[in-house]
Amino acid sequence: MKPLFIPFLLITSLLVTACGDSERARQAKFYAFGTEIDVSLYGVDAETADKTIDVLEQAFNNVNDTWHAWQPSTLTRINEAIAAGETVEIKPEVAAVIEEAALYAHDSQHLFNPAAGKLFEMWGYHQDNWFESRPPPAQAQIDEWLAAAPTMDDIHIDNNVLSSDNPMVKLGFGGFAKGTAVDAAITALKQQGIENAIINIGGDLRAIGSHGDRPWRIGIRHPRKEGGMLASVAIQGDESVFTSGDYERFFTYEGTRYPHILDPRTGQPARDNISVTVIHEQAARADAAATALVVAGDEWPRIAASLGIDHVMLMRADGQIEMTAAMAEQVRLSDPNQTPLIRQVP
Repeated sequence: MKPLFIPFLLITSLLVTACGDSERARQAKFYAFGTEIDVSLYGVDAETADKTIDVLEQAFNNVNDTWHAWQPSTLTRINEAIAAGETVEIKPEVAAVIEEAALYAHDSQHLFNPAAGKLFEMWGYHQDNWFESRPPPAQAQIDEWLAAAPTMDDIHIDNNVLSSDNPMVKLGFGGFAKGTAVDAAITALKQQGIENAIINIGGDLRAIGSHGDRPWRIGIRHPRKEGGMLASVAIQGDESVFTSGDYERFFTYEGTRYPHILDPRTGQPARDNISVTVIHEQAARADAAATALVVAGDEWPRIAASLGIDHVMLMRADGQIEMTAAMAEQVRLSDPNQTPLIRQVP
């Protein structure tokens, strides 16, 4: 059934407000990637909004069908070929996305590592019941993966034919697919002539234009207070806000919590940074960067610089909030008594 547009903004995991505007946005809601997607359009009539939703649903479904990590998809076909030591022909648009992911992996010094699918599979995250309690993988398994050290440098594409000589490579784009989908959706909106909108996928979003004469104001979820807000940021023009954290997906075994963001240097969950929010024009880069900066720990300013990211806010495991000077100009912390540490991006 086609989602219906309703003339108000809903409160989701990110709070979006009109800041007092008399006009309101039209919103549609549908599902992809196993999560809720909210589309908010400002300054369009109901007929235009209704025509737009079919285009957006198709854009999201195409990305989901192409990049699903364990259900039949283009990605699983690619991984089957790699595991068999075979080459596989791919479409130019698929090659372009893989090459884009390889660029972000290189820029992150491989802390964002889409070639680490076997590691995530080992930890039980490439399955529908990833949240169920289970023992962590044996260290011997992890050591075998670390010895092979698969990265996107092991992927070779020549005339739309993909190959890899590292059998431990298994592609997975969980830290990148949402951003790719949001960018595709925004492109679709612009092609429809829509200038003011937000695409919100499970709390990560890209906004274009504004909500009337006010910026969009986005609430950032607190990683340790259920239903609480850590901060809000005002965005206007064309900006993406993506957050990665240890609260998004995790399982618990014998009292220990195992978050889903894994450090490819150790094969273990990243634990130093528990939440990272990034602002950047491009949703795909923001998505990849947020993941990489969780993994980066105290070295996050250096990795942010390498990725070309200058708007970063994060919470450390001890509760300290750190951010860049550029982010400090746009963010408003929910706790006025919280003093953030401002760190310089080299």
